[in-house]
Amino acid sequence: MNRTVNPRSRSAHDALARGLGWFSIGLGLAEILAPRALCRGLGLEGREALVQAYGAREVATGAAILMSHDPTPWIWGRVAGDAVDLATLATGFEGDNPRAGTLALATAAVAGVTLADIVCVQGLTADKRLPPPGTYEYHNRSGLPGGLAAAHGAARDFAVPRDFRIPEALRPWRDGRPAA
Repeated sequence: MNRTVNPRSRSAHDALARGLGWFSIGLGLAEILAPRALCRGLGLEGREALVQAYGAREVATGAAILMSHDPTPWIWGRVAGDAVDLATLATGFEGDNPRAGTLALATAAVAGVTLADIVCVQGLTADKRLPPPGTYEYHNRSGLPGGLAAAHGAARDFAVPRDFRIPEALRPWRDGRPAA
């Protein structure tokens, strides 16, 4: 079976990005399919179309995170989307909202996910940075495919044919003197 290996190693931040991608898709589908219930539960009636648009954004961002070889820019998109979501939720605290408690819980949840997005994007960015010059560690490398132990004595069993002669044209020295 021939499998293609991604040249970038998979880190914990990559796993977190994948989880955030799936979370985006799930949240986005809920916002697209049940905007009226979400708005009613948060006391944000009249903003159903806006919530559906946010849902489409979430699904698109989640799919992009899962399909991308580098999810970093898409996680930045999530951070920007979280800022917009928090601003929209903040408008629900204006006036007398009977669902202010539920709205506060939703705002705290979005703030928590925003924190996870920020940790993820910072980690992904740090994973791509090269170590500072002079910090490379090569003391245990030989440059030989099987290592120094495998190369040691590898030519011991090589038999040179007895009738082997170097062709005249390839001999740099003749009779102790350089070839003319």
